[in-house]
Amino acid sequence: MSKLRLGVNIDHVATVRNARGADYPDPLRAAKIAVAAGADGITAHLREDRRHIRDSDMDALKKELNVPLNFEMAATDEMLEIALRILPHACCLVPEKREERTTEGGLDILANESTLSDYVAKLNKAGIRVSLFIEADEAQIEAAKRIGAPVVELHTGAYCHALEMDDAKKASADLQRIQDAASHGAKLELEMHAGHGITFKSVKPIAMIPEFAELNIGHFLISEAVFIGLDAAVRQMRGLMNEARAQRAKIA
Repeated sequence: MSKLRLGVNIDHVATVRNARGADYPDPLRAAKIAVAAGADGITAHLREDRRHIRDSDMDALKKELNVPLNFEMAATDEMLEIALRILPHACCLVPEKREERTTEGGLDILANESTLSDYVAKLNKAGIRVSLFIEADEAQIEAAKRIGAPVVELHTGAYCHALEMDDAKKASADLQRIQDAASHGAKLELEMHAGHGITFKSVKPIAMIPEFAELNIGHFLISEAVFIGLDAAVRQMRGLMNEARAQRAKIA
């Protein structure tokens, strides 16, 4: 079982910055703090409406970071053009609607297989590692495999929310669904990632799933940083992930 990587999403540092139209806080500075605290990579979502991350942020992150940059993007021609110019280490294709507060649910690959296949092929050709953000659903995972994506990121939001609400029955069912999907994807030789809604409370059960190679965590870490600092928040999350993997290794 390999080390579980931590990708830190710095979108909401930019959300705070943009609320006042100022130049601070700087997402790049946050990214560097996260890396120094144990992040293995940085994730940033350049949305169509530029509500947080801006084009200039992506340029700065690509230029200055010495760890992999994961560019979250909608499957649009505009974002494809930017990705092919920046050439990040990875691109994660996500669903996007202007009216949503955050990414709600996963891509429906089955309904958009032809279109998504074209984007995946172009990103793959450019040497960019492509992941698809989807629900923990075997049919969607099989579709991701068919269209040539090497990586799948499972949406963990429903499980995390149920756990935070102390709905043990739903949390247990959602976690089982995630475990089953991760196992199915690994059998198809997909690299399995997970993300959305993960907190200190919910991270260990997810991190104990051996098929996961990477967790992407953002909003909670930036929120927690208000109280304990970003360095401490990332170090605590990294520590919990390591503890979970150590526990899982003993079980194995």
